[in-house]
Amino acid sequence: MTRPSPPGSLLNLDANRAVVTPVDAATLVLLRDGATGLEVFCVERNRKSRFMGGALVFPGGKVDSSDRDPAWNELLLPPGPQRGAGGREDRPRHDLFLAACRESLEEAAILPVSGTLTHEEALLLRQELAAGVKALRAALTARHLAIDLASLVPFGRWITPAAEARRYDTHFFMMRTPEGQDGAHDEYETMSSFWATPRQVLARWEARELQMAPPTHHTLLSLSKCATVEDALRDAEGRSLDPVCPVLVDQDDTIALVLPGDPDHPQAQRIVSGHTRYVLRDEQWRPEDSPAG
Repeated sequence: MTRPSPPGSLLNLDANRAVVTPVDAATLVLLRDGATGLEVFCVERNRKSRFMGGALVFPGGKVDSSDRDPAWNELLLPPGPQRGAGGREDRPRHDLFLAACRESLEEAAILPVSGTLTHEEALLLRQELAAGVKALRAALTARHLAIDLASLVPFGRWITPAAEARRYDTHFFMMRTPEGQDGAHDEYETMSSFWATPRQVLARWEARELQMAPPTHHTLLSLSKCATVEDALRDAEGRSLDPVCPVLVDQDDTIALVLPGDPDHPQAQRIVSGHTRYVLRDEQWRPEDSPAG
C-alpha cells in the first residue's frame, strides 16, 4: 500500500482516496532577456493556500466560466493554429489562453495587449480586474486595447496525480514579457515575487530557500539550458503537448512521483526529457532516475 505524503511536502497525496476529476487550469511562464541572460518571473504562493501553500510557482490558476464569455470576443487577438496532443493540429481553446493572461494580470500585473502598457497602467488594470471581469473589459475598451493571445506559446501540459486531493489539468504557456511591464505580486494569493535566471532560482532551491513542485522544477531545468528568450520560445514550439500525469509509488522508505517512460509508470512512452521521477527526500521533491535503470 502506497504511503500518503507527509506534511511539508507541498502536495496532499493519498493513493487510497477516491479519484477526483481534474479542473482545467493555465499557467504563464513570463520571460525577459536580462543583463546576465534569460530571466523568469517567479511568485511565492500564500502559505495559507490550501493547494501548494508557500510554493514557488509561475502565475496561473483554474479556468473560470467567465473566460468562455462571448463578450470577450472583440477584445482578443486570437492565437494561431495549435499543436494538439500526439502532434495533431487543434483549434486553440481561447479560454485556456485567456485564463493564463487573466491570472498573469492578477498575480503578476503583466498583460500582453495590442498596444503599449506601462507598469503603472498594468497595476490599474489589475485593480479593474479585482472589481470583476466586466470592469476589466470596460477598461480595455476605453483604452482601445485587446489582449494578445497570439503572444502565448503553448509548451506543456501537466495533470495533478490521481492521488492528490485537488487536481488540475494545467496547460503551460510561455511568453516574452512586454517592454515596460516590470511585474508585481498581488500580496493576496502571492506574497513575494522576483526576476531571476533559471539557474539562480534552482540554486536557491538547492540551498532549500525555496519549495517547488515537480512541474515548476522541470520547467526551470529546461529553461536553464536556454541563453535568450528567443531560444526558449523556439524550444517550446517543438515540445510535446501530450499530458504528463505523474503516478505515486513507494520507493524504499519514502515515496516518488514517476513520469511517463519510467518503469513504474503505466505509460511506457516518454513525454518530457530528463529524469523519470521525483523522489520525496527531506520534504523536497528531488529529480532522479528509476532504481531499476
